[in-house]
Amino acid sequence: MVKILAIGGSTRPGSSSELAVRLAGKGAEDAGATVVYITGRELMLPIYDTESVDRVEAATALVQALREADGVIVASPGYHGGISGMIKNALDYAEDLAKEERAYLDGRAVGCIAVAYGWQATVSTLHQLRQVAHALRAWPTPLGGSVNAALVSLAEGNEDPATKAQLETIGRQVAEFAIMRQTAAR
Repeated sequence: MVKILAIGGSTRPGSSSELAVRLAGKGAEDAGATVVYITGRELMLPIYDTESVDRVEAATALVQALREADGVIVASPGYHGGISGMIKNALDYAEDLAKEERAYLDGRAVGCIAVAYGWQATVSTLHQLRQVAHALRAWPTPLGGSVNAALVSLAEGNEDPATKAQLETIGRQVAEFAIMRQTAAR
């Protein structure tokens, strides 16, 4: 069984980016993965500090979840044309894995999802998420998610069908990649 870590959201519980990461996580679950969610206010961590090994409990839990993950799904709101500070800071904690055998997110698929009110912020945020995934030695999935929250709903029971399918596909791609890597390693 592969384990996928799904992180995303904003400080607002039930935000569009949190709903998006949960829909993508459902796609991974449907593909046979176990999904661990760290979302919203659980991601309100101290600024990543390279000069200290002291970590609050939530940061330690995030780093452990990254360490154990066979794949990752990340959904960020687009703030002022880019990744939110909260999501970028959470990803910065992958630096704690730098000296491990499987450094950073090496060899893992990362499903990247950007949610914003408008296409410009959505597309630029998605591009930045893919760049960060590459910098962490990960494999961004072929399909990335661009969700224009001004045009579509992700609310449960009222999800835009095409957007829901796109997000579930991203989660499925992360899980399938992880399953393929696990099978190849046997």
